[in-house]
Amino acid sequence: MSAVTKEKADISVEILHVYYFRLMNRSTFLIIQTAFIGDVVLATSLVEKLHQYFPDAQIDFLLRKGNEGLLKAHPYLREVLIWEKKKDKQKNLFELLRKIRANKYDVVINVQRFMATGLLTAFSGAGETMGFNKNPLSFLFTHRVRHIVSTPDRPLHEIQRNQKLIEKITDSLPEKPRLYPSHADRQKVAEYKQDAYICVAPASVWFTKQFPAEKWISFIKKVPVKYKVYLLGAPGDLDLCEKIKLQSFLGDRVINLAGKLNFLESAALQESAIMSYVNDSAPMHFASAMNAPVTAVYCSTMPSFGFGPLSDKSHIVEVKEELPCRPCGLHGRKECPLIHFDCAMKITDEQLLSVI
Repeated sequence: MSAVTKEKADISVEILHVYYFRLMNRSTFLIIQTAFIGDVVLATSLVEKLHQYFPDAQIDFLLRKGNEGLLKAHPYLREVLIWEKKKDKQKNLFELLRKIRANKYDVVINVQRFMATGLLTAFSGAGETMGFNKNPLSFLFTHRVRHIVSTPDRPLHEIQRNQKLIEKITDSLPEKPRLYPSHADRQKVAEYKQDAYICVAPASVWFTKQFPAEKWISFIKKVPVKYKVYLLGAPGDLDLCEKIKLQSFLGDRVINLAGKLNFLESAALQESAIMSYVNDSAPMHFASAMNAPVTAVYCSTMPSFGFGPLSDKSHIVEVKEELPCRPCGLHGRKECPLIHFDCAMKITDEQLLSVI
């Protein structure tokens, strides 16, 4: 068979594949993403795309316990399956497998590259199983996709990479991720929207991803007086946010909301902000999922890793000069290997202020 003939045959098979799935008006899909908060948000782009192509399909989503609040009352999801990983991890994994098999999914889509989710996928009993070739059990999947690492020369956003898993049954263009705050979520934050405001989410799990507190304080002191400043974060970020509030010396203009809002309430607040300032962390993806104006501060990591903001109005702030030590890792570190932390300390207030 010639190369041209083979290519035509491959295209014909793909067309038939899409046609077949479109006929399956009652198809059932399961998306597996049990990583961190931001990863789940980005994986919602798959939900949007599947719903677009298969509006009558039933779509379920599997995530780790603690992240289920992100998808509460999601209009396109039938059920959210939860894996409790911190207690009886293996026992809960096999209970999940039994549930997955009982649900008799037509298609299981695994976004992750780890053995446990590979097990759930390979032995799900689904007619179609899709995942990345770097998963140790991918040889048991019916459809494997090469996992491509994004580089500065060949950037590939995570939602583009994930879309490759389902492009044979949809198309190659990803949808943006999206969150759906409820009416109650919006009502909870309505009182904070009386005046013009910005949001600042100052924390990160990784030290070298987190713009330092003193740098946030310096910036906030220079924010125009017509804006209130809402500090967002988890309960564990309360002390950091309180330090920033107190040392900004701006009284009631700075409000510490760390630990007071859930995921969707925070997203609903970001939606109407003049600007949300974030690290390379989950609140950046919240803003993307609400198409909210966002400015992402990159310290040791870089947007070319494939996890940058996706809002129509988005800005990247990073050190202007090239540093030979940057990036020092893909996911950040617990401390700067060279102590100086220049990738954060050399970012100026003016860079942040210029986008308001």
